[in-house]
Amino acid sequence: MEFNGFTNEDFDVFLLDGLEARMDALKRTIRPKLELLGAHFAPSLSHLTGDEMFVHVAKHARRTINPPKDTWVAFANNPRGYKMLPHFQIGLWHTHLFIWFAVIYEAPQKEDMGARFTKKANKIFKEIPKDYVWSLDHMKPDTIKHGNLSKADLLSNFARLQNVKKAELLCGFTIERDQTIQLGSEGLLQQIEDVFNNVAPLYKIAQNMK
Repeated sequence: MEFNGFTNEDFDVFLLDGLEARMDALKRTIRPKLELLGAHFAPSLSHLTGDEMFVHVAKHARRTINPPKDTWVAFANNPRGYKMLPHFQIGLWHTHLFIWFAVIYEAPQKEDMGARFTKKANKIFKEIPKDYVWSLDHMKPDTIKHGNLSKADLLSNFARLQNVKKAELLCGFTIERDQTIQLGSEGLLQQIEDVFNNVAPLYKIAQNMK
């Protein structure tokens, strides 16, 4: 089976009412594509980072009432889980596709990672492309464009990661749904690869790699 890109049907899954209907559609239409993306990018992310990357497709298993508003595939250097680790994600909201490097609130080493980001703030500020975005909460679609941040803003976000228990930090790129569909499979795979290349240094900083 080949990855053939995303369609309007995929994005419209998040408009379906009810947990059961949305989960059934998600499993049928989106999850197989996320599994294909996982198989495609795990080897290249392993090469990029120097860590063996394992694929984790979101199952939304704990949900009993509210249907998921987004879904994703994550990549981390542990076969048992990813939320406690710096990791990468590809996923969908109704409005857009996201490609992230992520440190979320479950990560016990957030304070150390925030300190490492602070030490490398000049490098990060200069090297992250201006049209990339940051998020402070993986459960919300809101983002902040890197080109609109000052270095002081970036340092504040790194300090927050160290000092606020529920703080998160994600960096990457979002693509509006229409553009995602228009890119097709080859265009989208290339875009995702480009983003992972650009955010892989953040992973290495988080993991204190030389």
